[in-house]
Amino acid sequence: MLLHLARPLAVAALGLLLSQASSAAVAAPTLRYTLSMPAPQTHYFEVEMKLDGFNKAFTDVKMPVWAPGSYLVREFAKNVEGFEATAGTEKLRVEKVTKNTWRIYHPKAKNFAVRYRVYAFELSVRTSFIDAAHGYLNGTSVFMYPAEEKQLPSTLEVKPAAGWSQVSTSLKPAGGTFTYRAANYDELADSPIEIGNQKIYTFTANGTPHTVAMFGDPKVDTARLTRDMQRVCEQAQKVVGQNPLDRYVFIVHNIDRGTGGLEHLFSTTLSVSRNAYSSEAGWKGFLGLVAHEYFHLWNVKRIRPVALGPFNYDQENYTRMLWVSEGGTEYFSNLIVQRAGFVSPDEYLGDLSNGINRVENTPGNRQQSAAESSFDAWIKYYRPNENSSNTGISYYDKGEVIGAVLDLMIINETKGQKNLDDVMRYLYDQYYKKLGRGFTDEEYQDAVAKVAGRRFDDFFRRHVYGVETLPYEQALGYAGLQLRVAPAAATEASLGASVSPAGGKQTVTSVVREGSAWQGGLSVGDEILAVDGARVTDDVNRLLANRAPGSEVKLLVNRDGLVKEISFPLLANPLRRYRIERQASPTPEQQVVLAKWLPVQK
Repeated sequence: MLLHLARPLAVAALGLLLSQASSAAVAAPTLRYTLSMPAPQTHYFEVEMKLDGFNKAFTDVKMPVWAPGSYLVREFAKNVEGFEATAGTEKLRVEKVTKNTWRIYHPKAKNFAVRYRVYAFELSVRTSFIDAAHGYLNGTSVFMYPAEEKQLPSTLEVKPAAGWSQVSTSLKPAGGTFTYRAANYDELADSPIEIGNQKIYTFTANGTPHTVAMFGDPKVDTARLTRDMQRVCEQAQKVVGQNPLDRYVFIVHNIDRGTGGLEHLFSTTLSVSRNAYSSEAGWKGFLGLVAHEYFHLWNVKRIRPVALGPFNYDQENYTRMLWVSEGGTEYFSNLIVQRAGFVSPDEYLGDLSNGINRVENTPGNRQQSAAESSFDAWIKYYRPNENSSNTGISYYDKGEVIGAVLDLMIINETKGQKNLDDVMRYLYDQYYKKLGRGFTDEEYQDAVAKVAGRRFDDFFRRHVYGVETLPYEQALGYAGLQLRVAPAAATEASLGASVSPAGGKQTVTSVVREGSAWQGGLSVGDEILAVDGARVTDDVNRLLANRAPGSEVKLLVNRDGLVKEISFPLLANPLRRYRIERQASPTPEQQVVLAKWLPVQK
């Protein structure tokens, strides 16, 4: 009898569970974006968000304040206009509650739509742009997201302007014309889109299809372009030795003056001078940019400090490791171009010498460490002023030379068996694949120690978190190399200031820390009228040529509308020239280190 009664109870319970599951399935929220551009010449994108199944009394939607990969709060909400929300024909109440948050009240409606316009007229790799020729967007500067549903999958339909036939993006198709899907907002935000009539080229690297979308119609040998890009990509994949891709897209803007590149999860945007391809130096520079941004798909996008994902789009995401993420990528990108056979080992050493020159001739290198430079990227690197070179150092430049020194130390310590590539492989396996997270500062040092077989804590303390000069001579000596250092001009005095002739005036634009002008009281903004009683008509430096250190200079300057005279002694030019050279008779051990570091391509 008990068994007989239990069966209908079980059936009823099962029916209730099925009913609840069905209700939950119906109520699951969905998100669909439509991107339109009916009047591209006005520089506006139009966005519609359809939010279905949102069961609360109100929903907050947000616009990010920054673009990952570019460490500056850019306040993208400033470009938003005409924000409104509707449920059917009913206009919903909307309230802006923070600088980048809009609250939509919909107590009786589960389904509603949000519409707004975005002014987009900044053609850089970090922002968005549209005009009569083409449209380009980074997701964080155009697409909002439901604040509590950042992980919600979405679809995106792109409606190109009249006469435009191409949409290039790494987002996967979702069925329908120019319709795509994103697993979550992070993927949507990290998948830039080029819209217009760009030219499309393709190649395959290690079995993965790669697309090159070229805007700007440059004069370039496209066969050579795709062939050389393929070589760079294949060489880059060898560093970590694992290919996480099933597709990759290069968006290339060929404009008057290029602005660099920005990495994304399955794509990159490159901004290149349209004349860059016409010279061998320009060609190699382009390949270096390709290598840098492509290598980011490992270093930053998958091998990353803990702060760089998941992202907080509302504020700064601080890390002291950009010298690894950006400077280390620059180091590897130069190695990749060399390993691919586009530059010789000696040409590479010349480029590295230039990097050492940039670091050691920057006064701020003795004021700010690589770790501090990384942390302060948000307030310093993207906001330079006339004193920046005195107070800071680029984490790109410093990270590159730290990478070279650290690599040589690892190679030497392991007798040519291991190098910095092995550190990247370990980080990829341990943190990206196994733990699914980024690494801490300490864990990066642990990884180096694991590969090298000993710790380099003192090196990190003094040269990464401190400002002591890197042990260039020691590290290069491991490879049978030496660093030559010479004064820029042993008998040459220096004003210690940069002077611009703009507008027919000789105006001071920067003053070098501890230099002649610094100590003598010359200031940025001073207009130099005369030198030692001679009227200045052209280059001030010409009037100071051949002056000996210690000689006195008398300047007549206009400062804030008042004329005054300044006198001070000229100091010797503080600049030094650094050049890496080969030793005459390297030992077998040194040859092993050099061969591991800079293998000769056959």
